[in-house]
Amino acid sequence: MSKKDYYKTLGVNRNASSADIKKQYRKLARKYHPDVSKINNSEAKFKDINEAYDVLKDKEKRTNYDRFGSADGNPFQGGGFTPPPGGARGSNFGGFGQGSFNDIFDNMFKNSRSGQFDGQEDVFTRQQRRQPQKGQDQTVPISVDLEDSYHGAHRSLNVHIPGSAGTKKLKVKIPKGIKEGQKIRLSGQGGAGQIKGDLFLEVKFNRHRHFTIEGKNISLILPITPWEAALGTKLSIPTLGGTVEMKLAANTQGGKKLRLKGRGLPGKDAGDQYVVLQIMTPEAETDELKALYEKMQEVSQFNPRKSF
Repeated sequence: MSKKDYYKTLGVNRNASSADIKKQYRKLARKYHPDVSKINNSEAKFKDINEAYDVLKDKEKRTNYDRFGSADGNPFQGGGFTPPPGGARGSNFGGFGQGSFNDIFDNMFKNSRSGQFDGQEDVFTRQQRRQPQKGQDQTVPISVDLEDSYHGAHRSLNVHIPGSAGTKKLKVKIPKGIKEGQKIRLSGQGGAGQIKGDLFLEVKFNRHRHFTIEGKNISLILPITPWEAALGTKLSIPTLGGTVEMKLAANTQGGKKLRLKGRGLPGKDAGDQYVVLQIMTPEAETDELKALYEKMQEVSQFNPRKSF
């Protein structure tokens, strides 16, 4: 009888680690398990896989096999693998005895408790349980206001579910501090199946009149007058959480960025709000205003292009 190449049977090289051999065995066992496989001759293939794994997973058996060509160290038994006691009673499945296929595996799983069939129980019992088929998870975008994220909210939204006609009205909790791109999970609202899949709502923020958002930080462009910038003043700055008072120093230049710590989106590490000052110059719409600008031109030596 010719020697069987157990490494070839499992599709691993001779230097493969025990972990690699176990990983490859599980992959093949799932593929050729006779209870689930539709591949021709899967029972015979499955028997060969188990025979090879039983030898290669055991350090002593593997050493004997590599040296003598057999698992027990007998150089004259190079071709096969000795079946377990009682296995010669006759069967069309490699001498494992007659009876149903599930009965055979019940015995194998009992043996696994003593370590004889390490790794097989977790592979096959999962498949034999026949868990119900879960529907496909689905993701759809939803648009929410920044205020909803800042305060948290409950909303009724019309959501279009992929593969369905029209929209579906859903009651959605907007978590406080949720950021753009994060997802809200609605269990059992996804694709159809014996168990329905989940629906994930990917958050996008509606455009805000005043604020822009980047991650958890909020930005605001705040217009001020030339005399506020020159003389200094107290500013009332809008935030998502209400108005904040801030003192503006004299001779502040346009484009200056102020930081309001913790005034961005809330959370364990709350974001900040950044305020960019923009000096707005009033138009010389009256003779009085025009005369004022002419007087400023006369008395001021300020030249913003001096460095050019």
